[in-house]
Amino acid sequence: MLLRSLKTFLAWALCVGFAVTGTAAMAGSSAFEFSFTAIEGGPLPLKKFEGKALLIVNTASFCGYTPQYTGLQSLWQRYRDRGLVVIGVPSNDFGAQEPGSATEIKQFCEVNYAIDFPLAEKVAIKGEQAHPFYRWARDVLGPAQAPQWNFHKYLVTPDGRLAAAFSTQTSPESPRLTGAIEAALPRR
Repeated sequence: MLLRSLKTFLAWALCVGFAVTGTAAMAGSSAFEFSFTAIEGGPLPLKKFEGKALLIVNTASFCGYTPQYTGLQSLWQRYRDRGLVVIGVPSNDFGAQEPGSATEIKQFCEVNYAIDFPLAEKVAIKGEQAHPFYRWARDVLGPAQAPQWNFHKYLVTPDGRLAAAFSTQTSPESPRLTGAIEAALPRR
C-alpha cells in the first residue's frame, strides 16, 4: 500500500513538474526572448543586449517617484562601460501618470533628466493586457514581485535570467540595488 501510494505520488509529481516546466518554457526562459518597441519607433529586442545586465524600469513622467530618473541616469553612466543597460518602459497603468505621446515622453526625459539610456514605447505592464515581458516576469518571480506602482525595477543577468525585483520605494542609489547590479555585471 505504501509503495503504491508512493508510485501514485511520484506519477502526480512528474505530471505537475512537466506542467510547470511546460508553462515556464511557453512563457520564455530568458528575458532575451522579448522585444519592446523603441520610443523613437522600430524594434528594441532585448536580445541585442545579450551578455549584459539589464535594469528594466516601468516609468511615468508625472509621478512622485519621477525624480528617480536622476538616479537611473547615474546608474547608466556609472555602469554602462561595465555591461549594464538601463531600459525605461513608460506606462500609464498607475494613476494615469504617463498620459503623453512617445514624442512628449522622450522630450520630457531628455529636457528634465538628460536621459540617454534606451526608452521603450509606452506599454501596459499589469494585468492580462501587460506586455509579454511583464507577464513573464510575474510568472517567473510570482505576483508579489510584479509592479505595484511606477518605477518598479527588474534586474536581468547577462544570461537572461531574472535576478531580482525592486519595489518603487527602492531608490536607484540604494546599496541593495547597486550591490545586486555589481553582482550581476558580466565578468571580465
